[in-house]
Formats: sequence, structure tokens, C-alpha cells
Amino acid sequence: MKLLSIIIPVYNEEHTVHLILDKIKNVTLIQNIQKEIIIVNDCSTDNTKKSIETYITQNPDVNIQLLNHSKNKGKGAAIHTGIATVSGEYTIIQDADLEYNPEEYAILLQPVVDGFADVVYGSRFMGGNAHRVLFFWHTIGNKFLTFLSNLFTNLNLTDMETCYKLFNTSMLKSLSLQEKRFGFEPEVTAKISKIRKVRIYEVGISYYGRTYEEGKKINWKDGLHAIYCIIRYRF
Repeated sequence: MKLLSIIIPVYNEEHTVHLILDKIKNVTLIQNIQKEIIIVNDCSTDNTKKSIETYITQNPDVNIQLLNHSKNKGKGAAIHTGIATVSGEYTIIQDADLEYNPEEYAILLQPVVDGFADVVYGSRFMGGNAHRVLFFWHTIGNKFLTFLSNLFTNLNLTDMETCYKLFNTSMLKSLSLQEKRFGFEPEVTAKISKIRKVRIYEVGISYYGRTYEEGKKINWKDGLHAIYCIIRYRF
């Protein structure tokens, strides 16, 4: 029986983490693929840890592991911790907020189970799914970073910065990843593209974005660092 490992990096998401866990719990995957949830609490300063522990206690039938960082290290570092722990044939990254919909796991899994793909990116810029209208300059920034990444990797992605990336776990574990914060996205894209004969696909997904008042954390400094990562990890 196949297993999908779901890595959830968490930092100060006490108000949404139980909601995203409910969504994941209620998803039935294609071909009877089972789920394991790896939550990495990146030293949250609110009640996130307690909220997760309560959820685990109240849902003993859900396969959840909670890992805790003793100090805040960043999203990328939390993902690294999760990668070291996963045991499924496939791995996907899931933010703890409600911007991405777990019901769309099947869309990302389909090219893999059909035998076409090793890696699948969920694009917010293709397909006819719902997309919240938010920041013009964020969109321009995302498209510029994707263009620059494609220029160096020779890929034709439409959304390099997407959270929803589904990997063949053995390929993901073979990478030596270094970026501790939001540089994970360009780094993993650059390094996965170098694997010989890797098959990368892209599917359209929905996007329920947040404003900064609602908890969005990425900023312009992360964008500048992403440019550095794109260039650095190409060479």
C-alpha cells in the first residue's frame, strides 16, 4: 500500500493549524494511498504546539507525528526536519495556513501514479481553479522569480514559488538542501532539475491567499534572497 507523507512546517498558526489538519484528515486519496502527517513546529511563540497536541489526542486514528524545534530556524529548516522523518513513497509540502486546499492532492498525485512524473508542481497561474485576487507586485515578483529560475534550470514552470510540490521521496532525500528560510523553493527546484532523467510535471491548483494582517509572512527581503539562491544553486 502506497503512502503519501505530508510535511507541515508550522510557526504561530494556532488559529488555523487544526483547520488544515481537519481538511487533510477528510481527504481520501486516489488508489487507496494512505497518509502520514509530519508536523514540524518551528518554535512557535503562541499556542500552536498545544493546539496540535490537543488535536492529536482527540484524533488518535490520524497518523500524525509532531516534531518541535527548540529555537526558530525558518520554514526551510522545518522542511529539512520533515524530510529526514518521512517514510512514504511520495512527499508533499503543506503550509499550515489555509492558502492551499488538500482536496487537490489527487490532482498532483495523478501524473505520478499514472507513471509519467517523478515531481509535480501545483501552479497558481494555470488552470481554471479559484484564485484570490491580492497583490499585483507579489504576482509580478513570483513570475519574475519563476522566469529567472527557468532561465538557469532550462525548465518551463509557471510557478516555481508554489508551496505545493510533490516529490518522489527517494529523489527528495537524495538532495543536499541548505536553505533555512524561504530559499527552499528555488534551491529544491534547481537541485531537483539536475537529477538525470527526472520527470517534472505541473498541474493547475486553486489559491486562497492571505493578507499580511491575516498572517502572511514572506516579504521583499525573501524575494531578494530567492534571486541569490537561483543563481547560487545553478552552479
